Amino acid sequence: MKAYIMEYIGTTFLVLTVGFSQNPLAIGIMLGVMIYMGGHISGGHFNPSVTLSVYFRKKIEGKFVWGYIVCQVLGAFTAAFIYYMVYSNTFYPAPAEDIELWKAILLELLFTFAYCSVVLAIATSEKTKGNFVYGFAIGLTVTASAYTVGPITGGAFNPAVFLGPMLMDVFIGGNSAEHLVLYLVGPLGGSALAAIVYRIINVD
Repeated sequence: MKAYIMEYIGTTFLVLTVGFSQNPLAIGIMLGVMIYMGGHISGGHFNPSVTLSVYFRKKIEGKFVWGYIVCQVLGAFTAAFIYYMVYSNTFYPAPAEDIELWKAILLELLFTFAYCSVVLAIATSEKTKGNFVYGFAIGLTVTASAYTVGPITGGAFNPAVFLGPMLMDVFIGGNSAEHLVLYLVGPLGGSALAAIVYRIINVD
């Protein structure tokens, strides 16, 4: 239960920062400090893509995966609801209007792959166990990725970052659900690819 609560809290503050700041540096810093706060309790995933990568690495039991994902999406929805209370509107990632869907999916996949690869290498490997830079490294990866392709894809790399605000948007009559394929296929594909590549190039 403590792990579920931590995943909910961490994802809430991550998505609040996404909504209120729209700033990759602020988002990366918030993610990093939330990971330091919750890493020893839940692993500090705050992202279904990370949870699935860690599951494929057999570092989390399957019975906990759906609980983590539900709490992450609930946290993201809470953030979107708070944003709505403040601005009477919502927010959600969206790709550039002139980008083809497959290209946006490819970029979300590649940069989620990078994100999850860093998580697996620095937070789940016995060779890096006990390091104190994991939150910093993961946060910077998200910051760099958001600066690089955020203007093109919306820079989610995290299904919860889209699903929570999307649910709020749909509730108030919006049409953000049209981007659902992009923010599920891209990040979840990158998650699976990261786990596969990790197993190929690492021994532990």
